[in-house]
Amino acid sequence: MLKIINKLFNYFLEWYMAIIIFLILIVIWQLLSNFKLIEPWLLPSPIDIIKELINSKEFMIYHTGVTAIEVISGFLLAIVLGAIFGLMMNLSKVLQKSLLPYIIASQVIPIFALAPILIVWFGAGFLSKIIVVFLISFFPIVIGVFDGLKNYDTDMENLLKTMGANKIQIYLRLRIKLALPSLFSGIKVSSVSSVIGAVVAEWIGSKAGLGWIMKVSGPLFQTDRVFASILLLSIFASILFYVVKLLEINLSKINKGV
Repeated sequence: MLKIINKLFNYFLEWYMAIIIFLILIVIWQLLSNFKLIEPWLLPSPIDIIKELINSKEFMIYHTGVTAIEVISGFLLAIVLGAIFGLMMNLSKVLQKSLLPYIIASQVIPIFALAPILIVWFGAGFLSKIIVVFLISFFPIVIGVFDGLKNYDTDMENLLKTMGANKIQIYLRLRIKLALPSLFSGIKVSSVSSVIGAVVAEWIGSKAGLGWIMKVSGPLFQTDRVFASILLLSIFASILFYVVKLLEINLSKINKGV
């Protein structure tokens, strides 16, 4: 129990300025609403947003779950295929020259232009949303893997070769470990952008999800519900980011111990 309290206290010391600034902004925001300096339909107060979350908890939980499934599915698919394509381009110059232009081109097309086409092709169900999330998450990961695998330690590679290591063993024991920082940088970027991808897809064509709630609630001036959705999206994206960060820290510790 004492260890937990000490940990929480250390976290507070580390983040106290951010916490204080956040609390000050919330207080100012609430005061502006209380004194009617901002219309509630234009910017609801923090209390109104919390009330909306409580009053519509079952509704919000369901739609958060829909968005979470889309994000996690597309994000995991982007990690798997991003790692495979990054490794393939690193192993073969021919594949690099063949695939890289198309991977770059996939990012040039605005997702707002591409999402309606995907919905026409694959319908307004989960599949089209997962593809949009995948497309927006894929690029940082594949480039992170590709660039990370370019890092190598010549002395260590020569040492492993003298010990009889083949190319696969060198990759497993050395190059992949050296590529981890670059890989996780890409994954951390994608963990946040994947949420944006899901919202864009839901906004364009969906009947469920937090993006859909924002789309239908805005024209009805239900801004408290819009901001409640934004709050849930921010919390979900933050959790996803810190899960990735925690995984990176743990893998780094394992690699140091090996």
